[in-house]
Amino acid sequence: MTSAPRTTGDLPDDPADRTLPQLLARNAREHPGLPGLSWQPADQDGDWTTYNWAEIHEHTRCLAAGYRALGVGRGDHVLLMMANRPEHWLSDLALVRLGAVPVSVYGTAAPEQITHIARNCRARLAVVEGAAQATAWEPTLADADTPLERLLVVEADPRGGHLPYAALLHEPVPAQFDKELDTARPEDPLTVVYTSGTTGEPKGVVLTHRQVMSNALALDAVVELPAHVEHICYLPFAHIAERMLGIYLPCHRASHVRLCADPARVGEVVRKARPAQFFGVPRVWEKLSAAVRAVLSLMPAEQRDVIDRAFEVAREHVAYRERGETPPAELAERYTRARADVLLPMLAAGGLDRVTWAASASAPMPVDVVRFWAGFGIVVMDAWGLTETTGVATSNSPRTGFRLGSVGRPVESVELRIADDGEILVRGTSVFSGYLRPDGSVRSALDAEGWLATGDIGRIDEDGYLWLTDRKKEMIITSTGKNVSPALVENALKEHPLIGQAMVHGDNRSYLVALLVLDAESAPAWAAAHGVAAEGGLAGLAGHPAVRAEVDRAVAAANSRLNRTEQVKRYELLAEEWGPATGELTPSLKMRRRVIRDKYADELSGLYED
Repeated sequence: MTSAPRTTGDLPDDPADRTLPQLLARNAREHPGLPGLSWQPADQDGDWTTYNWAEIHEHTRCLAAGYRALGVGRGDHVLLMMANRPEHWLSDLALVRLGAVPVSVYGTAAPEQITHIARNCRARLAVVEGAAQATAWEPTLADADTPLERLLVVEADPRGGHLPYAALLHEPVPAQFDKELDTARPEDPLTVVYTSGTTGEPKGVVLTHRQVMSNALALDAVVELPAHVEHICYLPFAHIAERMLGIYLPCHRASHVRLCADPARVGEVVRKARPAQFFGVPRVWEKLSAAVRAVLSLMPAEQRDVIDRAFEVAREHVAYRERGETPPAELAERYTRARADVLLPMLAAGGLDRVTWAASASAPMPVDVVRFWAGFGIVVMDAWGLTETTGVATSNSPRTGFRLGSVGRPVESVELRIADDGEILVRGTSVFSGYLRPDGSVRSALDAEGWLATGDIGRIDEDGYLWLTDRKKEMIITSTGKNVSPALVENALKEHPLIGQAMVHGDNRSYLVALLVLDAESAPAWAAAHGVAAEGGLAGLAGHPAVRAEVDRAVAAANSRLNRTEQVKRYELLAEEWGPATGELTPSLKMRRRVIRDKYADELSGLYED
């Protein structure tokens, strides 16, 4: 084990040179009593337990000693597969304090992906949640070509055979142990984040303390948040967004993380916590808007008219802000009244009445969803970035400006340019070091001038805002040689509340077809409002003539806004929602197009038959 200087003294003058252990020490020193981490029991029905920053600092010290006793040392990779629970969050920080490199693995990872990751990062230890996860990891543990030696299991495994997580805290901390702690340098790896594998094997993105701190500082420059703001942490820690929002930014800001172990229950946590900030990938905002629209569709006409007028006032108010103009006094007064009388009570029902910063990233946000939330006065600050850019590279901002439908302007830690073929190139201090090789070296993906080719297609407008088109690899090229952005067409189709999900297909074909999925919240509400019996659930609705006729109209409406090459000629209506558990979506809720195409190959072929 190599030695390194201690890093827990005064913070460096340059904030980008700070390390995570230094931030933890500062929080324990300057904000010891502030809440840092809260969680509920496993069933999420009991009272919340909270650790303040002093308790976090001490607990991670004890955990680090336990990991050291297991042979984990500086530079070692340790794999973590758990939900958003305290053992995951605290172990991550404890390993960083020890100089090790925590690597979170998606809970939905297939056994072959687990083996690939374990081989790639040469981890000898993995920490998993319970017996089910241990079973999934045992083939990797038995693989002679994989360095993995031991599993640590958080929940009791009735079969035994693996070390219980509680053993980490059995022994007292050795007297001289503190000398081994907190030796990280800014250029050291902080974590390795594996890409979610939409098109092939996951790649290990190496991120250093300096890259993470650079991104944290750049994000702070574009957001407006209260001090020590609370964050609802529900996305997987294997996703760069939650790593930044749920671990690194809270340490940087000395803020409060509220863990939500079951993403399906995030709505309950939001209603109870009423947070000032909320982040959701586009699919989360789509589902929230679908649920609200379903409720609105069942309201009496006179009540809906009042709400619609409030929406119009809020959108007019947002439009002035979008142009960088001060709303007229008369409009400001109307907006204040509409917000107090109509909008805030509705938002309070969902726990969003105190939100001052709402954001999205990961994929192009449907414009109709952004404008829907603008009707509540909530501007979803859409952002863009990659794991390789340490998360956000561009962002809309209440401070520096926003354009609905764009993904904002570059943050301070990066610069952009567009290649001749439309691909977005990025470089800067928060752009990653490279991809991890099995021998421990890092393979750079940057060109000679430091530019990273992102694989995304987009344009930059005259005001510097980036507008996404699609992923370069996902662009459809028809048999006539025309390029089509599937995301553009899919978002147009999803503007109708009946359509929850859509995938467009047409590579090397003369026209486009689509797979459409009925929205689980909106479809039953639409049926009730139109007197359509919902017998047989969503499957019954998918075959109902009235629903089919309405979907026909929705497709025709979308086609009217698209050029001829982009128009959908035929579609198949499905009743089963796509998700990570069934493989059609990644854990970060992005479409796995190849999986969907393979699963519905017969249906897609049938759409091209005369």
